[in-house]
Amino acid sequence: MEIPGLSSGFQNFFAKDFRNARPLRAGQRRPIIIRKHMICIRRKGAGTLKKRNFFWRGLFYCVGLLVLAMGLTLNTKADLGVSPIISVSYCVATVTQTNFGDMTLVLYALFVFAELFLHMRQGKRQIREADPALLPSRRTAYRLRLVMDVLQFPLSLVFTRFLNAFGAMLPDFAADGLAVRIAILVLAIVLTGIGAATTLLMRVVPNPGDGIVQSIADCTHKRVGLVKNVFDLCNLALSASLGLLLTGGLVGAGVGSLLAMLGVGRVIAVWGRLTGKRLTRLAGLSEEA
Repeated sequence: MEIPGLSSGFQNFFAKDFRNARPLRAGQRRPIIIRKHMICIRRKGAGTLKKRNFFWRGLFYCVGLLVLAMGLTLNTKADLGVSPIISVSYCVATVTQTNFGDMTLVLYALFVFAELFLHMRQGKRQIREADPALLPSRRTAYRLRLVMDVLQFPLSLVFTRFLNAFGAMLPDFAADGLAVRIAILVLAIVLTGIGAATTLLMRVVPNPGDGIVQSIADCTHKRVGLVKNVFDLCNLALSASLGLLLTGGLVGAGVGSLLAMLGVGRVIAVWGRLTGKRLTRLAGLSEEA
């Protein structure tokens, strides 16, 4: 039996299903068997592609975290001022002679608690004001957002262990010349921007430093770039105040902090333009995947 509209190769492929097929009734069609085979083939290929995309997405995300941790650690080793997002934890750790990674974990935990508070407040208001037809979807989105916030706790634990590992492995450049320290600072800014951009492109669990900025922007309806700059300035002001109050000088805040605040954003933008489409395509996050 031939199937209209199919090539000879497809005719042979589906022929075995028609050899033992029951006679057709009046008005009945057979293409349901064809659809069954085609769906099975499509699902098999889609499953393989999905696994491959999941692998690349996880790999890029983990590499991005490692590069980000290395960039932030190099920033502290240059002794020209650390990145604004970790300036408070670095100042407290230096003054109290405690572990930098552990203090960053405490800082990130505070960020996550702030995100949970903001999202709970915003989500409950949206649920109260939602149309009855949209209520189930709003509740689901609210729960998913809280789950993503909670997942930042284990992420913070892993990420701060990376900070401790790189802090132990990388040398201190404070005693080197100014040219060497500037070169290390530039490298740190580039690595921080690449790591942050890569993790953001993968759309998994955000780093708490990025998550708190996004949460404030969502709740205040302001641009993320503006909120990021204001948040960085607040962190620098707080770390400078703590340093002056506790030691009589600046600890962690410096010209490198200002350069990091301006340079990391530019690196994120350039890296996103250069590699964003290719990375998201490999990770299955774009329509071209």
